[in-house]
This record gives sequence, structure tokens and C-alpha cells, in this order.
Amino acid sequence: MKIVVEGKQFCCYDCLPCPGGKISSQHDVDDCSECPQGQYASKKHDSCITKKLIFLSYDNPLGMSLAILALSFSLCTLLVLGTFLKHHNSPIVKANNRDLTYMLLVSLLLCFLCTLQFLIPPGNIICLLRQITFAIVFSVAVSCVLAKTIIVLLAFMATKPGSRVRKWVGRRLAISIVLSCSLIQAGICTVWLATTPPFPDMDLHSETAEIILQCNEGSATMFYCVLGYMGFLAASSFTVAFLSRKIPKLQVTKQAIRYLENWWQKSKNRYD
Repeated sequence: MKIVVEGKQFCCYDCLPCPGGKISSQHDVDDCSECPQGQYASKKHDSCITKKLIFLSYDNPLGMSLAILALSFSLCTLLVLGTFLKHHNSPIVKANNRDLTYMLLVSLLLCFLCTLQFLIPPGNIICLLRQITFAIVFSVAVSCVLAKTIIVLLAFMATKPGSRVRKWVGRRLAISIVLSCSLIQAGICTVWLATTPPFPDMDLHSETAEIILQCNEGSATMFYCVLGYMGFLAASSFTVAFLSRKIPKLQVTKQAIRYLENWWQKSKNRYD
């Protein structure tokens, strides 16, 4: 690109390199031209080069690391699930609420496998499914934790004489908690898909020589609603667990006091 030098004749000019993103394929031109969308200027600014299309995949180190972690955690979950199934009728498994435990382990397994969707080239179907499936499956997992915590809390409350909580403790309550919490998340995801669903998109400006293929979430509001609800379930589980943290200690203390009372009565009757 040529520019006129101030204070000299009009026939005298200096040559300057084209600014970033522009090229000049000819000599002695007055202005540089911009590269078309999807291309970038070469180092010499004399030609346009097509940008490389990239996305998170199994080929790059980060994608490979994430895939290995997801498969490793899935294998660990399968081993735990197999152990529980092998000892299905043992007292420990029965006391651990078998139905909720199986639901929790299966949902955790699906959570780890859902992350593999993020390593597939973004397309119409993948962009619709990957956030939705993970959100629903993760909500089921957290709902199982919440249900187990509530059941334990109610079980200790039901041991009090004359407590009306006993009729609430049971399999139906646990299933109802998991089902209701999961359906709320499914409803939020349905509204998201019906109004502003995610779609594949290209980021042309973040990298100079590359085009990033990604999924546009469609609506940031709905996306954060889904995340917020998962956070609400996690916070609820933590709150219930925090409130019930002293119950086992209190139960053991009561049993110890009753044992001492019985021992005192028997000892007193023996020596009277």
C-alpha cells in the first residue's frame, strides 16, 4: 500500500505493509483489500488463506484426556453396580435402599457417558441432545441423593414414640421425590427446546487462523435456568444432609442412655 510523503512531490510515496486482516496482491495500489469471511491474510499480506475448522474431538490431547476420564469413571461405576447386584439380598445392600442405590449408580454411569457427546462434531441433533440429556440424567442422580438423605432423616424421626412420620417413610416417597424433581427439569428442558433450541454455530473471530465449530445454546436464560435448577437440587441435598448430620450421634446417645438405665435397674435390683 502506497502513501504520499508530506512535503515531497506527488510522484514520491512510501510503501507500507497492509494492516492486519488485509492483503495486496499487486504493487503500487492505493488501498488494501480485506480477506473474505472464513479466510485470513498470510504473513506477507499478499494472499488469503482458508481458515481451519476445529472442534473439541477425540483427536486432540484435551478431548482424549476427557474421554479417558469419562470411560474410567464409567468403569468404576459399573464395578460398584456389579458388586451391589452380586450381593443383592445381603443386609448391607437392603439397608442401603436398593432401589435408590441402583437408580443413583445407573444415572451416574449415564452422566459420565453423556460427556462423550461433547466430543462429537456439533450438528443439529448433537446440539439438541447433549445439554438436555446431561441435565436430565444429572438431575436424576442428584434427586436420588436428595431422596436418600430425606429418607434417612425421616427414618430417625419415625423412631420417636407417637410419631406420624412412619406412614411417610417407604419406597413410594423415595420414587416420588426422584420422579417429581426429574420431571421439573424435563419440563424446563422441554420449554427450552420448544422456544429457543440450541443449534450448531461457527466462531469466526476468536482465532485468526481457525474457525471454531460449536453449539450455540440458543437462549442463555434457559441455559442458566437448567444450570440453576441443578444447583438448587445440589444445595437442597447439602442442606438436608447438614440438618441431619447430628441425628446418628443423637440416636447412639439415646441407645447408650437406655442401656445405662437398664443396667442400673438390673444392678440395683440385684443388690437390693
